[in-house]
Amino acid sequence: MCTVCGCSGEGAKMEDGHKAHGHGLHHGHQHDHGHHHDHDHGHDEGHDHAHHDHDHQHGASGDLDYGSGPAHAHAPGLSQARMIEIETNILAKNDGYAQENRHRLEAASILALNLVSSPGSGKTTLLVETIRKLEGRIPVAVIEGDQQTTNDADRIRATGVRALQINTGKGCHLDAHMVGHAIDHLAPDEQSVLFIENVGNLVCPAAFDLGEAAKVAILSVTEGEDKPLKYPDMFAAAKLMILNKTDLLPHLDFDIEACEANARRVNPDIAVIRLSARTGEGMDAWIDWIRAQQVVGLERLISDAEARLADLRAARSHV
Repeated sequence: MCTVCGCSGEGAKMEDGHKAHGHGLHHGHQHDHGHHHDHDHGHDEGHDHAHHDHDHQHGASGDLDYGSGPAHAHAPGLSQARMIEIETNILAKNDGYAQENRHRLEAASILALNLVSSPGSGKTTLLVETIRKLEGRIPVAVIEGDQQTTNDADRIRATGVRALQINTGKGCHLDAHMVGHAIDHLAPDEQSVLFIENVGNLVCPAAFDLGEAAKVAILSVTEGEDKPLKYPDMFAAAKLMILNKTDLLPHLDFDIEACEANARRVNPDIAVIRLSARTGEGMDAWIDWIRAQQVVGLERLISDAEARLADLRAARSHV
């Protein structure tokens, strides 16, 4: 959570040089799409110096647990109460932008998927292979998030798909306001899929809603089957876990059954797909899952339209 890592997104830029303003800044501006983005400079001038507050616990073996207080985190100089206040303010502002993104995407029947993982899990390789599988079937656009370089966006554009890079500078995740700007510039086609490849990080991206239909957690089998237990917030927030690089299993001690069990301890409803982007194993199941999410989104749109129509009829009957 950003009360711990301190990232503010101040250095975030899209590759065309426009600032992709993150949380904690105040830039009131009007875009051509008619949505007013207005957020505050949230840099705290008054610091709560609580150097002598011991907001951690000692385990039986002497281990230190800094996630035991009400804020479930620790930041030098900040009390637990102040950390909760800061986190609540940041996330409330982000959630407002996320809802705006979600309404825009749903109105255009665009399925947005937020791909989250550790660095090196194979997100970009999976994305390139996914684009090839979807070619000619579903329009695709991609938002790439990294601290620096346009390497991943360049790889995506080499497939012929439109992609926009957001460099977050010192920021460790994308936020909803950055993504809103990127959507403006990309202008994804109606009834398309928008993949958002988040910054490689299993911590902060879990807390930030971008307006996506679902978070997809990608875990390489080279990482260890206990990752869902070590980073439970991410796997609790994800709708799907992709176990990637399964072609390497014969060379590893990775217990794939234990990994899936660990993920379901954190999130009983999480779906799991075993996949190798290199060999193609599991790719059809992944494509089928994407298509199923499109159907769910369309059914939701129809249901909402029917509900609005019923309300209008009811209102007219009372006139």
